[in-house]
Parts: sequence; structure tokens; C-alpha cells
Amino acid sequence: MEYVYAAMILHEAKKEINEANLKNVLKAAGVTVDEARIKALVSSLEGVDIEEAISSASMPVAQAPAAAPAASASDHKASGESKKEEKKEETDESALEGLGALFG
Repeated sequence: MEYVYAAMILHEAKKEINEANLKNVLKAAGVTVDEARIKALVSSLEGVDIEEAISSASMPVAQAPAAAPAASASDHKASGESKKEEKKEETDESALEGLGALFG
């Protein structure tokens, strides 16, 4: 991945993406350079319009949903109690279903 990033840095800096420039960027970043990977990247980028590739790969960012209005303290208490009641009812029903299975 660091090889692709190095190519993107060179592109953004308006520098030619070639083996020598890629080596320099990678060495400056402290990456051990693999000659074969550099050659493969340079050859794969020949004839590629990087600006077009970047713009077509960009995904639109979704907008965050609007925040719900804040509930009062009494609303929190009431909703907490109703949730407890619902959970208790579900537990009771599942226990009864289990007992029903025992007796056919």
C-alpha cells in the first residue's frame, strides 16, 4: 500500500512517477524498497489518468441524520421502566414456551 501512496504523493507534487522518484519517496519514509514492486507499479500506471481514477473511485459522503430532540428526565425514567417491563414479559413468555415443550 505504501507504494501506491508514494505514487499518489508524486502525482500530487506534480512529479513524474518513475522508479527513481518512487525509491526516493519510499526511502524518505523509511520503507525497505522492493525493486520488483516498484517496477510493477510504474508499468501498471503507464497510460493511467490518475485524476480520473481518483475521481471515479471517490464515494459521496453520507450526511449525518438530524439529532433527535433531547428528552426530559421524566421521559428517560418512563422509557426505562417500560423497557424493563417489556423485557420481563419477553422472559416470562419464553419461559412458558420452554415449559410447554416439556409437557407436549
